[in-house]
Amino acid sequence: MKKGEYPRARVDCLTRKFGDELLVYDQQRSVGHCLNPTAAAAWRLSDGKKNPSELARMMTQQLSAPVNESVVLLAIEELSQARLLVESEKPARRTSRREAIRAIGIAGAIALPLVTSLVAPTPARAASCRANGQPCVSNAQCCSGKCGTGGHCNA
Repeated sequence: MKKGEYPRARVDCLTRKFGDELLVYDQQRSVGHCLNPTAAAAWRLSDGKKNPSELARMMTQQLSAPVNESVVLLAIEELSQARLLVESEKPARRTSRREAIRAIGIAGAIALPLVTSLVAPTPARAASCRANGQPCVSNAQCCSGKCGTGGHCNA
C-alpha cells in the first residue's frame, strides 16, 4: 500500500460524543452519521499515515478487545461509503461484512463497525407553515403566505 492509499478521515465535519457512539455531521451534504465504537475508533485513527494492520493494532488497544484487519477494512469501506474519508486515488482493498464475520467468528460480530446515516432537511424543507384558519402573527407563518387581520391564515 502506498502512503496516499492509507485511509484519512475528513476534518471538516462536526462531531459530538453521544454515549458510546460518535455523531458526525457532514455540513457539506447535510447528513448526520452515527458511528458505533468500532467505526468511531477507525475514523478517529485514520490519519492517512497508518495502514489497516496498524489501525487494527491501535483499535485493539483502544477498545480493549481484539480487532482483526478485516474488521478495519470493513470499517474503512463503510466510512468511505458514508463519505467520511478523504477520497484516495486508488480504491483500498475491500472486504464484506460476511468475510469479516468469517474471519472473527460469530461471537466477535458484535464488534463489527456500523455507520448509520441520516439526511438532515434543508432549512426551507425543515420550516413548517400553518394551514388556513390557524392562528398567525406574520405572513411567513402561513402556507398561503397570507396572515389575515383577524390573526388567522387565509387562502
